[in-house]
Amino acid sequence: MKPGPVLFTALLCWFFLGAAAYFSETLFFVWTFTGLGALPFVILDFFALLLLTDRLKAERSAASALALGEKSSVTVTLRRTSGRFSFAPRRARLFDIYPGSMEVSAFPAVLKKMPGKNGTLRFEYTVLPLERGDWEFPEIQILLSSFLGCWRLKVKHPCVSRGRTFPDFKKLAGSAGDLRSILEQTGLRDIRKRGQGMEFMSLREYQKGDSVKAVDWRATGRRRKVIVREYQEEQDQQILFLLDSGYRLHRQEEAPLRGEAALRDGSAARDALAKDALAKDTAAKDAGRRTQFDSALEASLVLSWVALKYGDSAAWACFGAEERWLPPRKGMSALSSLMQNLYDVKSAPAPSSLFSALESALARLKRRTFIIMISNFREEDGESLSWIIRHIRRRHLVLLVSLRETEAESIAKRIPVDKDEALETAAAFAYLAARKRLYKTWEHMGILTLECTPGELSSALVSRYLEVKRSGIL
Repeated sequence: MKPGPVLFTALLCWFFLGAAAYFSETLFFVWTFTGLGALPFVILDFFALLLLTDRLKAERSAASALALGEKSSVTVTLRRTSGRFSFAPRRARLFDIYPGSMEVSAFPAVLKKMPGKNGTLRFEYTVLPLERGDWEFPEIQILLSSFLGCWRLKVKHPCVSRGRTFPDFKKLAGSAGDLRSILEQTGLRDIRKRGQGMEFMSLREYQKGDSVKAVDWRATGRRRKVIVREYQEEQDQQILFLLDSGYRLHRQEEAPLRGEAALRDGSAARDALAKDALAKDTAAKDAGRRTQFDSALEASLVLSWVALKYGDSAAWACFGAEERWLPPRKGMSALSSLMQNLYDVKSAPAPSSLFSALESALARLKRRTFIIMISNFREEDGESLSWIIRHIRRRHLVLLVSLRETEAESIAKRIPVDKDEALETAAAFAYLAARKRLYKTWEHMGILTLECTPGELSSALVSRYLEVKRSGIL
């Protein structure tokens, strides 16, 4: 129980009246009788709130599985208790104690209308998960106001809700198992149909649009009608994802600001539209804070779904801040297991050893595997990984995926205006040139490389996987 704003205001006015009463006997009598007359009402208001006001019952309804970065609705239901002599509070403030990993802007919520004797009051709000992992809503707090507004009473309802925030699985859930829908959502439109893979499947009659190269002339001669060979992508292959959870991917994604480039131009600097664009872009940038590791994890899960759909098996390993190993699994049921085991993996500013990760994978793999390592490779990695790459490419196919550093690219492309900016531009240009030389060196060694932005990673990974399947190099 604590004083309310009405009582605080009344006491403040009574104090100033008492200060004025020091100089006037009439005001002194007014000040005295005002205090004595208001005191019973304050006391009655206190006991009415403490003993007769309904404390209400609170329940919460929230989904137990949320997707990172996707808003979800939470409903709080308030009901009257069964007390015979209790009455509803005049006004109440609702506080739902939500997890720190979520963003909510609905509280404190002022409830001016209270539920009836046998009725309910529903309050719905949205939460935005900002981190993956387990979460818990511990309780609901209601701040009840007395009838005269002199007192407030905080009531705590132990209403516990628990759940998990997974990577953004809306792409998979919304597709209803449609492979073509998944590929189109990742940005791929030109999807190779059945019959253009590497593994022979069956013979069939020629149809309009079939390639002449697919015609089986011996079968055509025997059956006396044009017969073509039908192929499909090879199945029962193995993919291993090596995900760096160390400092290399523990960077917040930064979308390019459209207004920033306009403001750097002398002619556009005076344009108010450019300033508005910069303000909107900055607000959007501050609203969505995600690390590159989050995008890498989501893109890898999308590719895992595609690989499982194609009949391949998928294995997972994380190195750096967290060490995890999931052996190869096959079948669409393996995706649920991947989600349950990887939903709480997080990156941290910790060192990570690319060499040790590849060495550990080489010791565990018993058959030829398509190894996809996602990290942020630097020039010094060329020397440290030279031996292990030569050794591992004899038995396996390796794809090294590096996320582009848009900040360094923007610095390298800008026009410097002073000596300090010139040095920064030169350093950024040399850094990016060294990365390109490293990728070319690896490609000459027979290692596949891929460099893209976090937003392009899903489509780029799926596209490269399909290219490998069709080429037959795995």
